[in-house]
Amino acid sequence: MPVDAEKEITGLWRDLHGAQDEIGRTYYRWRKAALELAGPGVEPLEVGLKAAGVIGAEIGRGLLPRLNWLKGEDAWLRSLAGAIAAQWTRHGAVVKLQKGASATEVLLEWTRCPWPTFAKEYGASMEEDVRCCDRILEAILEDVNLFFNVHYRIETTKAIPRGQGCCVRRLYKAE
Repeated sequence: MPVDAEKEITGLWRDLHGAQDEIGRTYYRWRKAALELAGPGVEPLEVGLKAAGVIGAEIGRGLLPRLNWLKGEDAWLRSLAGAIAAQWTRHGAVVKLQKGASATEVLLEWTRCPWPTFAKEYGASMEEDVRCCDRILEAILEDVNLFFNVHYRIETTKAIPRGQGCCVRRLYKAE
């Protein structure tokens, strides 16, 4: 029986989007359970930031074998930025890389991100969404910086959850 490639691709595409949605909802289900267990005195932002630190550290350690300093610092930086962008793309975001003002700077631009929608669905503030995303990115860099003996930072200059239409993060070498 011949394979209907269009039908197969459509099914895979639908399944991918379903999996991406499930990832976001699972995180916020976990958050809800953690807040209930922690009791009435806990700040939701503290719980989210703690989780974001764990998530980012694990992502950062996972990137270490894939980053190659031998190709030069600018190629290494583009590789790091591309790996970060790919992580969010797997979750359903659309992230593009742009050249920065110098060879030791890359801009990452999110033109679409499903995470603010998940945050809204589960009652998390938009500021918590931005701060937790920032924390993940910072935590990714902690082990990467240590392992490669560099000092890169990332900062948010625009954020979708703040109503700015896109998220822009500046990944740069701190002097």
